[in-house]
Amino acid sequence: MMMNGSKIMGRGGMVLFVALFIGFCFAIHYSSTLSLTNTQLKVLGKYGPARQVELVVETPVDPKQDAVSGPTRMKFHVAVTSTDSIYSKWQCRIMYYWYKRVKDLPGSDMGGFTRVLHSGQPDNLMEEIPSFVVDPLPEGVDKGYIVLNRPWAFVQWLEKATIEEEYILMGEPDHLFVNPLPNLAQGENPAAYQFFYIRPDLNEKIVRKFYPNGSISNVDPIGSSPVIITKSLLKEIAPTWMNISLRIKNDPEADKTFDWVQEMYAYAIASALHGVKHKLHEHFIVQPPMDGNVEISYIIHYTYGCDYNNKGELLYGQKTDWRFDKRSYQDAPPPKNLTLPPLGAPETVVRLIQMVNEATANIPEW
Repeated sequence: MMMNGSKIMGRGGMVLFVALFIGFCFAIHYSSTLSLTNTQLKVLGKYGPARQVELVVETPVDPKQDAVSGPTRMKFHVAVTSTDSIYSKWQCRIMYYWYKRVKDLPGSDMGGFTRVLHSGQPDNLMEEIPSFVVDPLPEGVDKGYIVLNRPWAFVQWLEKATIEEEYILMGEPDHLFVNPLPNLAQGENPAAYQFFYIRPDLNEKIVRKFYPNGSISNVDPIGSSPVIITKSLLKEIAPTWMNISLRIKNDPEADKTFDWVQEMYAYAIASALHGVKHKLHEHFIVQPPMDGNVEISYIIHYTYGCDYNNKGELLYGQKTDWRFDKRSYQDAPPPKNLTLPPLGAPETVVRLIQMVNEATANIPEW
C-alpha cells in the first residue's frame, strides 16, 4: 500500500503552486488537444463510428485461454474515489460490504477493490477497506467542487499503484451491487450507462469549446461512472479528463451550465477526443425512485432522495411521511434498522433500504 503525504506550505508558496499547477495543466491540455483533434478521424476509425446499445454482450476472454478448460473470463478491478468525510466513509463501507457479498457469486467478474482516498493522508478505514492514498488538488483549485478531485485521483492511482486486472470499473460510494456484475466491456470499447441529463447535443455550443472537431454524436451521453474500461485506455484518457475538468470549471458559461455534472461531461468529452466509443448498457444501474424494478440490473445508484406518503405515493422533493435521502446523513451515518418505505413504493426503494439495513447490521462498529 503506497501513501503520499502533503507538505505544509506558506501562504505565498501555496498561491504560487496553485498558479503553476493550473498553468501546467492548461499547457498540457492545449498541446494534447491539438494533437488529439488533428488525429481524431484516424482514431475514430479504430474504434468504430457507431454507438451501440446492447443489453446482453459476450464477456471478454483471455487470449491465452486453454483449449481444454475453456475461456477464462477477464476480471475487472473495482475502484471508487473518496474523501475522508463522514458522508463519504459510511457510503464506502456499505458499498464494500455489498461488493464482498456478490464478488464470488456465479456470473461475477469482479476482481480486487480499491478505495482511492484523495485526502492526502490515511484515515480510520484503511484496515477495513483496501485503500490507496493520493493527494487532493492544491487548495482552492476545485473552487468548492470536490468532485474535481476525482480525475486527478485516478491519474495518480493509475501511475503509482500496482493493479493486477486488465479492466477497471470506476464506481462511486453510492453504488450498491444488487446482482453479480459481469465484465460488460468488449476490448477497446468500454461499457457505460446513458444518463438522460447528459445531453451533448443540446449543449453543443459549450461542448465545442472543448471538442472543436468531429460529430457531436461522438461525445457519449455518459459520465465517468459506472464505466468498465481497460486499464491501458483509462491511463490514456485520465490526464485529458483531468484537464478538461479544470477548463470547464474555469469557464464561467460551462461551469454554470454543467453545474454538478461537469466532471461527467469532462469524461465524455475526453473520451471523444481520444476517439473512444462506449457501449451503453440499459441495465448497468437502476436509480430509485426514478426506476421502479431491479430485474436484471447490477447496481443500485441512490443519488436521488426518496419521499413517499403513507399511501405509497411519490412526492419527490417534499418532506412527507417517509423519506430516505443520503444527504440527510452528512454529519452522521444512517442508523441501523431503517423503517421500510410504505406499501406501494417501488421495488428499487424497498431493496435499497433492505440492503442498507443488512449492511449496517453486519458491519462491525456501525
